Amino acid sequence: MLQGALIGCGFFATNHLNAWRDIAAGDGTARIVALCDTNAERLAEVAAAFGIARTYRDAAEMLAKESLDFVDICTTAPSHRALVELAAARKVPVICQKPLAPTVEDARAIVAACDRAGIPLMVHENFRWQSPLVAVRDILASGRIGRPFWGQVSFRSGFDVYAGQPYLARGKRFIVEDLGVHVLDVARFLFGDVESLTARLARVKADIAGEDVATMLLGHTDGVTSVVDCSYASRLPEELFPQTLVAVDASEGSLRLAAGYALTVRDRDGRVETRDLSPPLLSWASRPWHNVQESVLLIQKHWVESLRAGTEPATSGRDNLKTFALVEAAYESAATGATVRPEA
Repeated sequence: MLQGALIGCGFFATNHLNAWRDIAAGDGTARIVALCDTNAERLAEVAAAFGIARTYRDAAEMLAKESLDFVDICTTAPSHRALVELAAARKVPVICQKPLAPTVEDARAIVAACDRAGIPLMVHENFRWQSPLVAVRDILASGRIGRPFWGQVSFRSGFDVYAGQPYLARGKRFIVEDLGVHVLDVARFLFGDVESLTARLARVKADIAGEDVATMLLGHTDGVTSVVDCSYASRLPEELFPQTLVAVDASEGSLRLAAGYALTVRDRDGRVETRDLSPPLLSWASRPWHNVQESVLLIQKHWVESLRAGTEPATSGRDNLKTFALVEAAYESAATGATVRPEA
């Protein structure tokens, strides 16, 4: 069984730890044996909840004392580079929460540090692991609707994300960096890499520092044009948080993943299929977070499989630099009014 440690016991870490507990209880391929957090009270509370005896306030001390097969970094972006470099110095493989870093320079340095150490790095870019989105990707890959030429990936909500993560209201960059990175990654996952991006951003909520609305037009290298839109300012008749909606038009048919995880596909033979892609409600999950919580379990399983097989994970550091480049391109385009060619 692989032995791992988790750094950062904040808002989202319980999802990681519940998923790791499921993996340990299921196929027994991995478990978390140590925790680290600078907040002593929070550390003690999480350790007691998950029955983890070995706890540390200092990551360097933990990495020096523990014999680890991997470390799961679940802290905010400004701390990632230092923590990854500590792990790389000990040649401990790393799975790291998104966004990978606050700047593209730091993101590249993180990837380079792991490359020099010869260790795998996976970014916890979990949206593409949501089972409804995996099902959409499988349909596109099957050729049932022909060659896609237009798509839309949409996440629009008025959900109060600030209550659980108050720091989101303080950053000068908000929705593109925090949420848009996920939705842009889904667009890459479904339609391939991106050669051009045009973005318009807006701040609707008055008492936040960054943007809470983003609309982006992407030109993909294989000819697909997609629209990626994100909002935390949309007062909809039905609150859809945290659902991602997808529309695809292709040469021989079309696909729609609509509210309530309702899938409709018109295939090349004119047949129309409807299907409910609602994700399962795991024993520790709660609505409406259950689709994200399932994706945490699925991505961590993929990480373990990659470690055991010695293969590069799908959301490796190198792959994530391409998604990170889209985030940077969105801010540049919004600031200049120009179409930008992303550079990873």
